[in-house]
Amino acid sequence: MKTRLILVDDHAIFREALRTMLSAEADIEVVGEAGNGREAMRLARELDPHVMVLDIGMPDMNGIEATAAIVARSPGVKVIALSTHQDRRFVTEMIKAGASGYVVKTAASTELLRAIRAVMQGQSYLCPQVAGGVMRASTEDPPRGAGRRPELTRREREVLKLLAEGQRTAGIAARMHLAPTTVDVHRRNLMRKLDLHTVAELTRYALREGLTEL
Repeated sequence: MKTRLILVDDHAIFREALRTMLSAEADIEVVGEAGNGREAMRLARELDPHVMVLDIGMPDMNGIEATAAIVARSPGVKVIALSTHQDRRFVTEMIKAGASGYVVKTAASTELLRAIRAVMQGQSYLCPQVAGGVMRASTEDPPRGAGRRPELTRREREVLKLLAEGQRTAGIAARMHLAPTTVDVHRRNLMRKLDLHTVAELTRYALREGLTEL
């Protein structure tokens, strides 16, 4: 069985280079391409891939937010981050969002095929360039305490729903007839109440709690 794969990157030339490399492999079939996170979410639903190779820095909806949404809705899809960033903060945020692998773009020619085959076998894969930093981070991050579900206001729930659907501050403000600064206040309150620190974490929470259907 061939691995059905979707490439997600906002640089068409880079996607073309990846497609050429991957299409030469007998066990891999590139079934689709996307240039942003929102399009990636649509293709994940329509094409039912095994693996999505996904950049972090994209317009409209970044890779961390897209990964959280894709994995929550289609848990069978394995996401591999392919990024210029080696900073462990980006790596850990992608892992928290649900990515199964992380490869830096400078190592794509040697590491991406290894990552694809590893995640298809149910393993996680971090390229050597980032693995050491993540291992150190995993021992330093304190556990998050458990507690009862915080009570959110109607406005906060609506903002959370729109954030999880990939809306930016300006779009949420227009939809809710609020000032952008008010939307920012609601987002900060949500993060404080839920003890979450990124939009990707808010997205996963919203999906898990059934606040949005994306």
